[in-house]
Amino acid sequence: MSEEREFRVIIPEEEYQIIEFRQKGLLGIGVVNLNLVKFEPKKVFSWHCSIMIDFENFIENGMPTNEDVLKAEKFEDYLDKNIKGENKEKPNALFLGRITWNKTRELTWRVFDPELTNGFLNKIIEEKNYPFQFDYRIDDDEEWKLADWQLKNIMKE
Repeated sequence: MSEEREFRVIIPEEEYQIIEFRQKGLLGIGVVNLNLVKFEPKKVFSWHCSIMIDFENFIENGMPTNEDVLKAEKFEDYLDKNIKGENKEKPNALFLGRITWNKTRELTWRVFDPELTNGFLNKIIEEKNYPFQFDYRIDDDEEWKLADWQLKNIMKE
């Protein structure tokens, strides 16, 4: 017999911390939602959505040009709004962060209903409605293991 459980969830305000790191000799910059470190109940947002954008134009260290950054931020806002959904009180996702490194930018969310997010992202791909090539995956991750890197790096700061 499966047990239905209800959770009271208080959606935290987004508060960001910037992380700088070096990997394979290249500079990386992360922006992580600090308020997800202590967020509970984590199992409500048990799916991990990762979108990897490939930049076309970059400067030294594989960082994107200002033009690509502006184009990416506009696309990110569009993705964020649609992945979270209309209801601000009960969003379908919480923005975890973004990491820019080696000609790419990874955007991550913790998701409640993966079907909604998957449907939205598939529609963008089918309609070719995107400024950059991108890949995505949505993984069942009840323990938030896929968020470890971001959450542990901000705790060090």
